Amino acid sequence: MKKYKSYNDLIYKSGLAELSGIRGFMIIKPYGLSIWENIKIILDKILKNTGHSNVYFPFLIPKSLFSKEKSHIKGFAKECAIITHYRMLIKNDKIIIDPKSKLEEELIVRPTSETLFWQYYGKCIKSYKDLPILLNQWSNVVRWEMKTKMFIRTSEFLWQEGHTAHYSKKEAINQSIKMLNIYSNFLENFLSIPVIKGIKTENEKFYGAEKTYCIESIMNDGKAIQLGTSHFLGQNFSKKFNVKFTNKIGKKEYVWGTSWGISTRLIGSLILLHSDNLGLIIPPKIAPIQVVIIPIWDNNNNEIINEFCIKLKKKLENIHIKVKYDYNNNVTPGWKFNEYELKGIPIRITIGNKEIKKNICEIYRRDTLKKNIYNNENFSHLINKLLEDIQCNLLKKAKLKLKNFITTVDDYEVFKNILYKKGGFLSAHWDGKKETEIKIKKETNASIRCIPINNKKETGKCIFTGKKSNERVLFAKSY
Repeated sequence: MKKYKSYNDLIYKSGLAELSGIRGFMIIKPYGLSIWENIKIILDKILKNTGHSNVYFPFLIPKSLFSKEKSHIKGFAKECAIITHYRMLIKNDKIIIDPKSKLEEELIVRPTSETLFWQYYGKCIKSYKDLPILLNQWSNVVRWEMKTKMFIRTSEFLWQEGHTAHYSKKEAINQSIKMLNIYSNFLENFLSIPVIKGIKTENEKFYGAEKTYCIESIMNDGKAIQLGTSHFLGQNFSKKFNVKFTNKIGKKEYVWGTSWGISTRLIGSLILLHSDNLGLIIPPKIAPIQVVIIPIWDNNNNEIINEFCIKLKKKLENIHIKVKYDYNNNVTPGWKFNEYELKGIPIRITIGNKEIKKNICEIYRRDTLKKNIYNNENFSHLINKLLEDIQCNLLKKAKLKLKNFITTVDDYEVFKNILYKKGGFLSAHWDGKKETEIKIKKETNASIRCIPINNKKETGKCIFTGKKSNERVLFAKSY
């Protein structure tokens, strides 16, 4: 039986987040933010180890600056929040906008930061010796979404966005692919989320990019989700912002660029992929709490039990395991069991007088819902091994789900039938025409999620038009 009624209910009850009262904006609570902080700490280290440096750019962008790259603003125009005035007044006990405070130039609340970075690059790039520049920013952005879902699609979200400048096309493309691989490995190794690496169609690519690389996955309900993108910008932004460098033979060239990012959508994907009827299941490597110790109090031996639990906690902390010792005696052990199942804590250890006397402990695994009795000898090694097993098991199960959600289809009626009944990725031929892509999406609400990288060339007929096709693409309904 479910302990929660819906996706949102699970988020509320597990203490991840709650709605703020403004549509599309949420309050990320300590438990939810600690997951994002763990993601940030791990990925930030990876980025720094690969030569990237962190910066912070303003939250507001002058309208004229944002408008320089026309295809870019065309893509974001409907989502932009705009500041027109800078002051309010109280008049007759009512708060009103001061009409005299109208800005000379309207300001866009940052939906993404390409224009800010390329304005900056125009000031600091002069020679090939200044390149490459590899910058990264951890920040928040606002995109005014009409349909919202906590963590998955919100008007404000936290994210990481990288922006790089290069002296050659080859180097910029390599950077885009490198970041795609970093994201893919990070998601599989730390979040236990398997992904498909691919390329977006012209219709689905990032506005202002020459090519968009992406990582896509499938959730338990058969819907696809885009978890990260890496864009080869070509020279689109450098030409609009006149960012040139002097090459080794003294000639002026336009700089080549990339941008890439992931967001708090990753937390939503964890919920949608790894949860069960009891609540969350958090992969150990990004779990805020990896082990919870729950004492079974005995009025005659509470001090002994408490001392034993404290020693056990310190022992695990000494090997860098994140442990919570819940000594609260105002609630029952059963209540705690339910609470930490709901929160998805990977391992629960139960200690009582019986366990201390026998030098054993009861260990419960959240991923398998199984509990076993273990001897306390070599205990630290055991817990490390169990955490590794849980991480691997979650990935193994997720890979099997992904595999089962990929269906090869050659008939349009079968295509629609599978899409409505099963969902998942449908591998089908497409004639490469934008018009065909749009018609299929209009009829079925399924978009082309990606053209898989290293796709096999395979002659066939388009699922919709019957025209010649050289490869299959992946269709799916998505979040």
